[in-house]
Amino acid sequence: EQLENMACNIPNQRQRTLSTTGEALYEILGLPKGASNEEIKKTYRKLALRHHPDKNPDDPASAEKFKEINNAHTILTDISKRNIYDKYGSLGLYVAEQFGDENVNTYFMLSSWWAKALFIIIGLLTGCYFCCCLCCCCNCCCGRCRPKSSMSEEDFYVSPEDLEEQIKIDMEKDVDFPVVLQPTNANEKTQLIREGSRSYCTDS
Repeated sequence: EQLENMACNIPNQRQRTLSTTGEALYEILGLPKGASNEEIKKTYRKLALRHHPDKNPDDPASAEKFKEINNAHTILTDISKRNIYDKYGSLGLYVAEQFGDENVNTYFMLSSWWAKALFIIIGLLTGCYFCCCLCCCCNCCCGRCRPKSSMSEEDFYVSPEDLEEQIKIDMEKDVDFPVVLQPTNANEKTQLIREGSRSYCTDS
């Protein structure tokens, strides 16, 4: 959902002021678009030395040119930024700055006319727009999108037959394991007398 909204986040005015050709930075260095990384570095050193502010202290134009050269060199010597610039121009760099390099391709894919048309057609055919609206606003959508509780009513119901069966099982367990009373501990002064041999006779 966040990626689907990317195409709407950049104002149209901003998109029109940014280029998608990806040639301006190469023109600043006076190089063709397919120039190698080594050619870019060599050209940068020469131009940076020529327009360095220390060598042109009274020339504001040279200072501005020096900034442009530095910017072009920084972008074109970065593999990720150069790939984005070559493919999408300065607009691609702006998108990368806003959403990250990894989301640039997704942004341009979602902002293409065919992606927008496909999204609208699928939404109309499947009724997803109406379904999503009801789900978000009314928590319904024919009851299928309604959040379910962790335990349903069926989980709470126990039949009488199940209860009787469980009682029988418990009773059988009680029979299998009778309770045995243990005699009290005896010591040297205690005489153990069985109930059957106890005598109540007195001496005559």
